[in-house]
Amino acid sequence: MQQAKAFANHVRIAPRKAKLVVDLIRGKQVGDAIAILRHTPKSASPIVEKLLNSAIANAEHNYQLDVNKLVITQIFVNQGPTMKRFRPRAMGRASRINKRTSHITLVVSEK
Repeated sequence: MQQAKAFANHVRIAPRKAKLVVDLIRGKQVGDAIAILRHTPKSASPIVEKLLNSAIANAEHNYQLDVNKLVITQIFVNQGPTMKRFRPRAMGRASRINKRTSHITLVVSEK
């Protein structure tokens, strides 16, 4: 079975927030997944939608798969590197702020 993949590495969104959106579209038809992402008011939705469009384009161009039969077979989010920043606090102290990143992987294949 032919599979087309798309990756988004070092995306500046926390993996915990991205997983909420990714779980909504796992196993869905491509058209249904795009409709779900367009109507989901989460900050990760446009990122995942862009990645899905990339996977669809890869399937169509590289493997000549039929776009209407595509299904999301795998989609997962892994944690990327964390940027550490410091914020001044009271009495001369500082506290750390972690700016987390994500690696998102999406695989589509024909049903």
